[in-house]
Amino acid sequence: MRTRIKICGITRVDDALQAAHAGADALGLVFHEPSPRAIALEVAAEIVAAIPAFVTTVGLFVDASPARVEQVLSRVNLDCLQFHGHETSAECERYGMSYIKVARVRQGFDLVQYAVGYQRARALLVDAYVEGIPGGTGKTFDWAQLPDALPLPLVLSGGLTPENVGLAVRSVRPWAVDVSSGVERAPGLKAADKVLQFIEGVRNEDLRHA
Repeated sequence: MRTRIKICGITRVDDALQAAHAGADALGLVFHEPSPRAIALEVAAEIVAAIPAFVTTVGLFVDASPARVEQVLSRVNLDCLQFHGHETSAECERYGMSYIKVARVRQGFDLVQYAVGYQRARALLVDAYVEGIPGGTGKTFDWAQLPDALPLPLVLSGGLTPENVGLAVRSVRPWAVDVSSGVERAPGLKAADKVLQFIEGVRNEDLRHA
């Protein structure tokens, strides 16, 4: 199986194009204003218009109002939505689009039961739990806490870097990996060399299991 790769927190057209040409399968755009990686609608529209075919664009929201999500969708031609907050399944599904639900993993958290509540999600993204921060913390968590089987495809996030992503893929065998701060030189500014190293780390591990 080829592990899919999402580069998240894209804020510039050049970064989006570099990631796409390096082999990223998906790009994440943050529409949560408190985030240092939050992006203006006009910039997001430019990025989506610039990237080549077959690269999925994902919009990130955290307990956003329906009006806010609809405002973004009216301006930005996204392929998929990603919900980081306390959104119910009905709230995630109301837009008629593919979506990913995020779970922040901590001791005692029942990930299987959580996934059951979002049966129409296209994937479950797991991230480290940090109090008051919905994502992009750069923190890892104990991958041994992940169950052997989930009812949804697993996207592994949380503190991934070019240095540890090979071990992450080997240990977890996720459907996809997601990285943001691990390939940055500053919040929202991707380092092209780190993005390439990250993607190569995933692909090299995939080849070992081919």
